[in-house]
Amino acid sequence: MELFQRAKAVRLKSHHDKYLFADDDELRVTQDRDGASPNARWAVEHVPVPSVDGGGGEGHRVFRLRSRYGKYLTASNEPFLLGMTGRKVLQTKPERLDSAVEWEPEREGFQVRLKTRYGHYLRANGGLPPWRNSVTHDVPHRTATQDWVLWDVEILEINLPSPASSPSPAVVAAAPSSSPNPPPQAKLSKLESSDSFATPLHKVDSRVIYYHIADDKGRVDDGIEGHSFIFNGTSLEELTHKLEEETGLSDIIVCSKSPLNGKLHPLRLQLPPNNAAMHIVLVRENSKVAKTFP
Repeated sequence: MELFQRAKAVRLKSHHDKYLFADDDELRVTQDRDGASPNARWAVEHVPVPSVDGGGGEGHRVFRLRSRYGKYLTASNEPFLLGMTGRKVLQTKPERLDSAVEWEPEREGFQVRLKTRYGHYLRANGGLPPWRNSVTHDVPHRTATQDWVLWDVEILEINLPSPASSPSPAVVAAAPSSSPNPPPQAKLSKLESSDSFATPLHKVDSRVIYYHIADDKGRVDDGIEGHSFIFNGTSLEELTHKLEEETGLSDIIVCSKSPLNGKLHPLRLQLPPNNAAMHIVLVRENSKVAKTFP
């Protein structure tokens, strides 16, 4: 599904407004409100599944989620409590990656369910201990717990297209083999899109754009390296369109971050003059922080 197609790292927020959390014991998986913690960050590994018709195409896409400890979100066969249907979800690093570490997303409006290969769903439990803050996989039978298998997806990092394998003529001309120093293009961020390499940095209508994607409350993890690309346009509308192409998102608000109090302010009119580099934050239109904008 499109939410995960280009995602490289995500946070998952439960119905209880808590994040899927890799416990420090490197085994348990829980829920926690600290979305800024690296324990709430999960790397996405895409796993294409062969088509069932044998036609050589691909069927449903599934993925693995890897914690900060290099271990995978795993649907185990171990009961969470004896006599109950829910089974434990753990962090594991199996010698052979099998279906226990694979999850298939099912979209429900702006949220997703994460289904195991055997039809169970990742569930964020509530209630009294030991259920409180626990995470299991199960089939929800009671209407009251249907929302417990729904998760908000906050994309932290995306996979951008790789540069072309051979440099463009413009780059070759600007970088003869006898030059002792690499051309400016060679020093650019590895996260640039391929079409950026054909545009020299000194071109009048070019500027560097640095951006982060904020979570639902407008927070940005400063410990995570942002993304960058060369922008050749002159208007906010062009920049927004370019960012939609770069991120794969279609509902973004381009914001600046105040250096005084860290608050986000939507860009409304025009871009800064003199093609100065820009540091911006992207906010989803349906996020909580977007509702606070005037």
